Amino acid sequence: MYALFDDAGKFLAGRVMSEADSSMQIELDSGKRVKVKNANVLLRFDKPQPAELIAAAQAKAGEIDLDLAWEFAPEGEFGFADLARDYFSASAGPELQAAALFRLFEAPHYFRRAGKGQFKKAPEETIKAALLAIERKKQVAAQIEAWAAELVAGQCPAPVREQLYKILFKPDKNAPEYKAVVEAAKHSQRAPLDLLKDAGAITSPYQFHWRRFLFEQFPKGTGFPPLEAPAIADELPLAAVQAFSIDDSQTTEIDDALSVTGLGSGEVVFGVHIAAPGLAVLPDSPVDKVARERLSTVYMPGWKLTMLPDAVVQAYTLDEGRDCPAVSLYVTLDEATLTVKKSETRLERVPIAANLRHDQLDEVITEATLTGEAVADYPFAAEMAFCFRLARQLKAAREVVRGKPENFNRPDYNFRLDGNDGEPEGSETVRISERRRGAPLDLIVSEAMILANSTWGGWLAELGVPGIYRSQASLAPGVKVRMGTKALPHAGMGVAQYTWATSPLRRYVDLVNQWQIIACARHGRTAALAAPFKPKDATLFSVISGFDGAYAAYNGFQSAIERFWTLRWIEQQGVTELDAAVLKDGLVRADTLPLVFRALGTESLLRGTRVRVRVTGMDLLTLELHANLLSRLDEAPAAEGEADEGEEDAPAAGLTLAINLDEAAEDAPPAPAA
Repeated sequence: MYALFDDAGKFLAGRVMSEADSSMQIELDSGKRVKVKNANVLLRFDKPQPAELIAAAQAKAGEIDLDLAWEFAPEGEFGFADLARDYFSASAGPELQAAALFRLFEAPHYFRRAGKGQFKKAPEETIKAALLAIERKKQVAAQIEAWAAELVAGQCPAPVREQLYKILFKPDKNAPEYKAVVEAAKHSQRAPLDLLKDAGAITSPYQFHWRRFLFEQFPKGTGFPPLEAPAIADELPLAAVQAFSIDDSQTTEIDDALSVTGLGSGEVVFGVHIAAPGLAVLPDSPVDKVARERLSTVYMPGWKLTMLPDAVVQAYTLDEGRDCPAVSLYVTLDEATLTVKKSETRLERVPIAANLRHDQLDEVITEATLTGEAVADYPFAAEMAFCFRLARQLKAAREVVRGKPENFNRPDYNFRLDGNDGEPEGSETVRISERRRGAPLDLIVSEAMILANSTWGGWLAELGVPGIYRSQASLAPGVKVRMGTKALPHAGMGVAQYTWATSPLRRYVDLVNQWQIIACARHGRTAALAAPFKPKDATLFSVISGFDGAYAAYNGFQSAIERFWTLRWIEQQGVTELDAAVLKDGLVRADTLPLVFRALGTESLLRGTRVRVRVTGMDLLTLELHANLLSRLDEAPAAEGEADEGEEDAPAAGLTLAINLDEAAEDAPPAPAA
């Protein structure tokens, strides 16, 4: 005797070897013996052989018309053998009974399973809905196949083009557009990016990177809602200073300015003046909500997305010729020794005498003119000389705390796009100029801001007012800078604590910290009660979390788009050879460009080895530069110097796609200036 049984939804048949009260031993055609509960045995038969029965039943099952079977089936529960006798004949044997079982089991939209071999007719409305869904699924499958064929043929269907960035970076793996790309990539044996590019979905590499960034970070667009800059209600005293700012010519958000008074008197007051939107913009106000959503200005060559609308920025920026509201830090110093005697914070209006532009003055204001070795013929020459002297002393003092000097062994680079009157298109001619890090004007501004941020950070902690700090436990490799609400040391800076509070027009954490500093300036020892954010305020932690993610994404995009323009410069200039220094694992750093890339043939060379490489190609979509070793430029590598703070020799930038063909197949049926 043989038996047909249900094995977890799969029907098997074999010879019955033995039978007990609740189970039986069945030998399959393979010779394997299995123990089967009697409750799972659906059909007993003497002939034909099990394999013949299953083969015949499967063939016959396909002939059963489901609509007709549904008509024949009784209204209540029924067994598959009953349906076989009603549908075929009263003498339907094991093959026909098994055929009915198989057909009923595979058509749940017509017949619901009601237990061991038992079924029940589905309502007519349910069947109609199910058949409609099945038809739609067939149509979608046909559409996927048609779109995939178009892609393989080198044409991009409009729906796929419209979903390009979603498909590549945040795919809905059930979407037909995504499945079409997966199917086409599998059929053509090509990478999805190459497939889409050749199909015309990507016409501009620049627009591809730009639109991808907007898709990920600004899905609602980059426009601002209608906003008015709130007026500052405070009656602010006028400062007795003439302040000057130092920024790039393209800077419109002028956050900071400096002043020097008392030269020649033996006691000099050094002023750091910060634009004060925090005096007018309040937490949870419309302007604040916009700033908190963006969290920072986004910078890129030839363009930027500001944290605040330009009209709001211009209401508070430190524009020359105006008496601008400011949060000012005054540090009184001994003129001879530069010893700090005291510091004081004031809320006031500051006369801005000049907006100086370092890209116009870097060649004029030099170390020689600032130290008196050459004639200083520029505005605020005496004040600049004092600022430079102070900056060098502040830097030296920080380096003592750091335990080693700061190492500016690599330059910064400026990017300029010719023919760019608005948002870049990617076809502009790019100019790249080198700017040595630690240049005199850079040093003056950076040390002034570090002084203000560390001083204000200590003041907040002293008064028990929470702020947002940046800290670094040590300079050991892998110890990163972190943001938090505690005043902890910053080993990289060499200061006891460090906030960000000097760019409130450009960074949201600076605006938050400015609100806290304003409370301290207004209320002194009772500031903790009046400050907008209290200790352990959940809002501060939320701001830190959101800012960390957004700032990393913005800086990542800035680095990527600068890499794009660097590759465009190589392309536009027809550069075929580059001098570089070996890093590790085949990576090299270009001598005169902000570019790390892989060069074949350098894998075995020591770090620091100077080489010349031949450029063999590039990909502006993946941002990869292809090169191989041409020659060595020295016999032995130079001694390894200290890496810049935070430097990590990351692999050359490439494009990471969210689309994964193996995974998809399983799913289918298919930065800113400081």
